[in-house]
Amino acid sequence: MGECRYAGESMMDFDTELDARGLSCPLPILRAKKSLSQINSGQVLRIVATDKGALNDFAEFCRQTGNELLSSTAQNGEFVFLIRRR
Repeated sequence: MGECRYAGESMMDFDTELDARGLSCPLPILRAKKSLSQINSGQVLRIVATDKGALNDFAEFCRQTGNELLSSTAQNGEFVFLIRRR
């Protein structure tokens, strides 16, 4: 299990991580979907992406799939998402 610290936020745990940096839509979503299918319900996936559309894409993906978007942050051109599998 990993730990992630964001500026101004408390430490958050995650179970697995996906590096989607350098990938364009729809690849970050497709890889996240595959990663989520490989973890158990209630576990958390941390995703790091650089695609500017990722903020909207992951919010919509979670809304459609019922997975919980725990947080989304942007820093230095990277977007970090924590998603809890339904």
